[in-house]
Amino acid sequence: MRIAEICSRDVACIGTTASIRVAALDMRRHHVGCLVAIDCRDAERIPRGIITDRDIAIEVTAMGIDPESVTVADVMARSPATCGENDKLFDAIDTMRVRGVRRLPVVGVRGQLVGIISAGDINEALGMCVRELWQAGSRSRARESEGRQ
Repeated sequence: MRIAEICSRDVACIGTTASIRVAALDMRRHHVGCLVAIDCRDAERIPRGIITDRDIAIEVTAMGIDPESVTVADVMARSPATCGENDKLFDAIDTMRVRGVRRLPVVGVRGQLVGIISAGDINEALGMCVRELWQAGSRSRARESEGRQ
């Protein structure tokens, strides 16, 4: 299964110069736990980092820092792990495991942002594969039973 088949194409993004307050408000408005920090190059969005609600909680809120005085660039994870839209599902799983992340921006051939995939997306896709395999086994057993009668 290719990443392009299961990733979300609707990615919540933010500029690196936005304040943490704006980032938190964007997360709330989009109902997401992360934003991909981007730069624009030739009208394409290029991922430069990723910021999560956890980053904001631990690096800003818990430290008592004013969210208006800190930018996304100050807190984001730089050079985020990514995967290509033509990568295989298990390659993305391996990248997540090695890098210790739960989300990967998905990039096209020119490095442009085309989607995002989360551990939840992967769990859902694997669950669907397991269900289909179980159904195939059930049909096979039913056919065998019919043949014996």
